[in-house]
Amino acid sequence: MLLGDCLPSAALFLSCCLPNLISNAVAFNSADANQLTQNFGQTGAQNHTVLDVGEIVFVIQSQSNSFHKKRAEDLKENILKQAAVISKKLPNVLFIDELEPRQSAWTIVPAIPYFADTYGRNSSWIFFCEEETIINLPKLLMTLQKFEKSKNWFLGKALHDEESTIIHHYAFTENPSAFKYPDFSAGWALSMPLVKSLSDILRQDPPSSDFTIDLKHEIALYIWKKLDGQELTHVKQFCSSASSKAAECATTFNSALPVCGSPVQKEDIFVAIKTCKKFHKDRIPVVKKTWERQAVHYEYYSDYADNTIPTTDLRIPNVERGHCGKTFAILERYMKLYIARTSWLIIVDDDTLIRMVFSKEAVKKLMNSKCQCYSNDAPDDMVLGMCFSSLGITPTHSPLFHQARPTDYAKEYLAHQIPVSFHKHWNIDPVKVYYKWLAPEEEKPQHGQKNMKQEL
Repeated sequence: MLLGDCLPSAALFLSCCLPNLISNAVAFNSADANQLTQNFGQTGAQNHTVLDVGEIVFVIQSQSNSFHKKRAEDLKENILKQAAVISKKLPNVLFIDELEPRQSAWTIVPAIPYFADTYGRNSSWIFFCEEETIINLPKLLMTLQKFEKSKNWFLGKALHDEESTIIHHYAFTENPSAFKYPDFSAGWALSMPLVKSLSDILRQDPPSSDFTIDLKHEIALYIWKKLDGQELTHVKQFCSSASSKAAECATTFNSALPVCGSPVQKEDIFVAIKTCKKFHKDRIPVVKKTWERQAVHYEYYSDYADNTIPTTDLRIPNVERGHCGKTFAILERYMKLYIARTSWLIIVDDDTLIRMVFSKEAVKKLMNSKCQCYSNDAPDDMVLGMCFSSLGITPTHSPLFHQARPTDYAKEYLAHQIPVSFHKHWNIDPVKVYYKWLAPEEEKPQHGQKNMKQEL
């Protein structure tokens, strides 16, 4: 979980700066406009209704903190500038974090009735994109024009699992690759008839929970279940990375790491590693072989003091799940001993290759509040989320933090990322995972993949 305060006194996520506005610019030239005109002429001859850019509602999957809000605003400005060149009717561009219900609109489904009620009469498509999605508007229009807007369509760049995975609740175990779900970074679209159909279903049968693990898969699964097997249609013009076919792309994605000046110094970060006695012999050696050497200030916290590691006994009994008591004990110790010396706290499990990040101002506000665990085995991530929400501190999400192993994610999804973390050691060699995906260049002379971990 990534936490930061939106106030100037509290730093946001360490990599708060993303690439400059130029990353969202597209080469909008006369060739694109001429091709758009030709295509509209051809579709008109085929008795298809010409699609106007004003019929598209753009929904940017934005975040509320000031940095990400600025990225979303930059993308909105770019979309509207392109639209003004080709149409007198400008599209609506929405930020998902501003829609109701505020706490759950980011999961998309709760906002579907709003889309149907507000835009169902005059719009044909809802197009979703991320802050770093790069849109070529004429090519997007040409792409959507190929699909009859009076029918149900669910469009996107298709991803699939190669094996059943826990993050997708082991769905489609017999043939995981058969089910397709969208790569959000490439953008994805719902036709208005499909939106209206979903809205009708939601009014009669609203979801009992907005809990989500992997939103892109869960959206596709929800549509598939509620609309009698409605599948994602793969659209090759929705792209998530530059390739030899980039000229065909209506969308691409800026996957470059942020350039925000000098990185936070290692001396300004404290790392807390959660473990327990039964894992001292098999998990701790992995940490020591991989990322421990990068940390300056760190401690291992356990239910048993072992001077060979060494570990600190927090006097919190180990539990099989949740670990809320241990997490809050770590936060209390950080407040007492390390907050004056460091500005950032990272909390990791012993089977995680880097994980949670807090600014010290966020820790101060949390520990000065009355929010606490209701039991030692309460789920710490959910309790922390509720606590910070009550304090007005909004979590900042980064898709570069992963809660599972690389094999649990679609290859094409990871292909346009420079990951920060992975979790779990099941049926993998975690040391190899570290050197393939996460290690600094100087640590992996035998590996050619470039993955700079400078965002810290």
